[in-house]
Amino acid sequence: MSKQFSSACERNQQAILEVLKSEFATCTRVLEIGSGTGQHAVFFGAQLRQLTWQTSDLAQNHPSIHAWIQEAGLPNVLPPLVLDMAHAAWPGECFDAVFTANTCHIMAWPQVEALFAGAAHILPSCGKLCIYGPFNYAGKFTSHGNAQFDVSLRAQAPHMGIRDMEAMQSLAHAQGFFLQTDHAMPANNRLLVWQRS
Repeated sequence: MSKQFSSACERNQQAILEVLKSEFATCTRVLEIGSGTGQHAVFFGAQLRQLTWQTSDLAQNHPSIHAWIQEAGLPNVLPPLVLDMAHAAWPGECFDAVFTANTCHIMAWPQVEALFAGAAHILPSCGKLCIYGPFNYAGKFTSHGNAQFDVSLRAQAPHMGIRDMEAMQSLAHAQGFFLQTDHAMPANNRLLVWQRS
């Protein structure tokens, strides 16, 4: 009963994997922020065996993550850490990459700021921060579907909403990251890859 399933994860994981194969080619330790159901962790962990994939999320999401990890039996996918961007107690260890998917439009803006600050704290020089999701460019939606999605998000909670790429870039720059690549993804999503200078 603990194992949850996300159809969105099922749809986007292969496309994300194709990007991560190259972006994480020289990485060994990845922290996933907001592991959600746990599907991404076990899928990427199975395909990218050179990586140690550290899951994390709010405590209430841990049962599903544990269930997926237990079923997969992958030695390189680690049980979740409690990590809440509203009260972030970041791991004391270092990673060479941080990955997060479909989180920035759910979190309040101060939590997005905390994500960048925390990533800068645990990533070394040349460490990578990869963020997947929908983004606006020059304050405009990239599709009618994204505009509708933004309306539905704000109806759920006023702090939610699709973020502007330029605002994300400002946060990244302030924390010493430069944009390495901006990958176009299916369903009007992007996979943004910043590298720490």
